[in-house]
Amino acid sequence: MILLNPRHHSRKYPDARSTEVMKKTIEFFERKGKIRLENDYYAHGWYADFLEFVAKERIFATMATPAGVLPAGKGAPDARWDTWRICEFAEILGFFGLQYWYTYQVSVLGLGPIWQSKNEALRQRTARLLAEGAIFAFGLSEKEHGADIYSTSMSLEPQADGTYRANGRKYYIGNANKAAIVSTFGKIQGTGEYVFFAVDSQHPKFECVKNTVASQNYVAEYALHDYPVTEADLLERGQEAWDAALNTINIGKYNLGWASIGMCTHALYEAIDHASGRRLYNMAVTDFGHVRQMFVDAYSRLVAMKLFALRAADYMRSATADDRRYLLYNPMVKMKVTTQGEEVMNLLWDVIAAKGFERDMFFAQAAIDIRALPKLEGTVHVNIALIVKFMPSFFFFPAELPEVPRRDDAANDDFLFHQGPAKGLSKIRFADYKRAFAGFDLPNVKLFLEQAELFKAMLASAPPTEAQQKDIDFLLAGGELFALVVYAQLILENAKIYGLENALVDQIFDFLVRDFSKVALGLHQKPSSTEAQMKHCLGMLRKPAGDPARYEAVWSEVLALCGAYQMNP
Repeated sequence: MILLNPRHHSRKYPDARSTEVMKKTIEFFERKGKIRLENDYYAHGWYADFLEFVAKERIFATMATPAGVLPAGKGAPDARWDTWRICEFAEILGFFGLQYWYTYQVSVLGLGPIWQSKNEALRQRTARLLAEGAIFAFGLSEKEHGADIYSTSMSLEPQADGTYRANGRKYYIGNANKAAIVSTFGKIQGTGEYVFFAVDSQHPKFECVKNTVASQNYVAEYALHDYPVTEADLLERGQEAWDAALNTINIGKYNLGWASIGMCTHALYEAIDHASGRRLYNMAVTDFGHVRQMFVDAYSRLVAMKLFALRAADYMRSATADDRRYLLYNPMVKMKVTTQGEEVMNLLWDVIAAKGFERDMFFAQAAIDIRALPKLEGTVHVNIALIVKFMPSFFFFPAELPEVPRRDDAANDDFLFHQGPAKGLSKIRFADYKRAFAGFDLPNVKLFLEQAELFKAMLASAPPTEAQQKDIDFLLAGGELFALVVYAQLILENAKIYGLENALVDQIFDFLVRDFSKVALGLHQKPSSTEAQMKHCLGMLRKPAGDPARYEAVWSEVLALCGAYQMNP
């Protein structure tokens, strides 16, 4: 089964340490138990016990230290930056609670500028701190400017002795209450040159102002007051600092999709158990047709989320300076997978209704926390605006590129920390997306391909006008249609790799056809859409092909999840 089940975690890894990390992490949460997990969540208690476990077992050190930073035997065993195993680790953390995923995630972001830096002494110090159980933070956003790094007001003032004094504030910075190193972005006073530098959250010139959220997480506002900085504390300057900010987000935002996948999987187990054991009007809740439809949709969407995110990892791991397709697929995981997570949760909540509010359900916290993920590290709108830059080359300039294999090998993902300048997106080339559709003689897959081709025809014959290209509302609707085509492509690529049954593949495309029609109708209704564009949009509307046998086959997969997992109380 493609979904995570902590009770029967038998996934094969290429090395024993990876198996140990996953199993020990699951054991920590199961040993802690659901009641303590929930009590800590509602009391907003700092997760010191989790961080003690991480330190003792050197979990973050194994997962977040690139290979070769420290000599063998000096750091964590089998340490490497391995996106494939990071996927599952992030999924496991999300499965048991977003707060545990979050402290790992913001450490990943804090480590990004360090692992990209040429400051070897600081890199080695960081690896030693990780082995000791330290956590990290990413000091980028500011209260007045958000993540608009052009406008950062944090400044380094050069001193006569060659050192600097840092002054300024950062806002919404996870882990900044305890981080051993906060990678902080600012400008050098006088020159305006961008800079990343390392600060210690426990230094007397570092003021942790407050926690900005009511949560187990500590999402800090912090201030530096004449904080002393030397050349040894500098990570990157100038263009390299700018690139480090964007490239770090490229590395880190991918994990948001996995947190969503983990939470939705746990919620699905709870929802099917509740519904199957409840009777209304002398019927099991799962006997109601609309309930079955919601479960089939939720399950199909969740499997699709995981297929897409796993395939995107293959492209990230295979990336080179000449193949940067991951820069399209990565924001898609952040944007599309997390919004699909909200959709899955909405469907399940409509099934279990008031039960979803109860304190003793994991669902109650997941239903709240799932909303955060599309809004972190660039909103959905920001990420759609990013991916539309790839649309011309994706549709109209396909290249002959080798197929990317499944990348579950025990390799260090070196390129992610040598991405180079964060530019030239429109020049990135893609293989013909229709190649993924070959070999699928399924009615809904064919219907979706028709819709995709009609959208491409609209772009060719009735492209956005100059005014529409400045109309963000119009641009976002077109970007959503493009995103659906990209989403479908990688789902099909991975359906082949993982040998997914045709019934489930076609049921996934049942909702994709519906989603495409819905967005096309929305584009038709935009105030600025032209007559030609409106005609094309109406032509894209399709009704998915029904098949009772296919539907029942997928429903039987959902029903088989009854009793498959309950967390240790």
